[in-house]
Amino acid sequence: MKQELRVAAYAVCVRDGEVLLARWVAGDGTRRWTLPGGGMEHGEEPVQTVVREVEEETGYLTEPTALLGIDSIRRARLRRLAGPGDFQGLRIIYEVQVTGGALRNETGGSTDLAAWHPLDAVPGLARVELVDIGLDLWRERPPVGRSRLADPSNG
Repeated sequence: MKQELRVAAYAVCVRDGEVLLARWVAGDGTRRWTLPGGGMEHGEEPVQTVVREVEEETGYLTEPTALLGIDSIRRARLRRLAGPGDFQGLRIIYEVQVTGGALRNETGGSTDLAAWHPLDAVPGLARVELVDIGLDLWRERPPVGRSRLADPSNG
C-alpha cells in the first residue's frame, strides 16, 4: 500500500469580526470554503509557505503573528493506477494579519474565490472541517496546539 505524507500551512486571518476564506474546488467540482493555505514546496519553511499560499489564493500580503497549532488527518485514499493508499496530512495553522495587497480570486489554482465572512455566519457555510479547527485554535489557544475538534482516531 502506497503511503503519502503532505505537509501544508494554513492561515486564520480575522479582521473586524470577519474571517478570510478561500473556496476550494474538489476534483468532482464540489466547492467548499477553507482556510487559505496549501502544501509546502521542498526546502520551503512553513512560514514562507503560508505567506506564499495566502497571496496566491487571496491576493493579500500577510505576516504570521502566531503559531496556533498543528492538525493531522489520515485518510484511506484510492490512488489512480496505484491501488489503495494511506494518506496523512500534517496541517500547520498560523494566525496572520494583512499587511498589503488587495483581495482577488486565484486563477488556475485549487481555489476559485476568496472572501471575508462574518464569524457568526461561518456555521452556515459549506466548508471543510479545517475551518472549524482553525477557528477553534484561534479562539481557544490551547497550550499544546491541538484543537478539541481534532479527530482522536487520527493520532
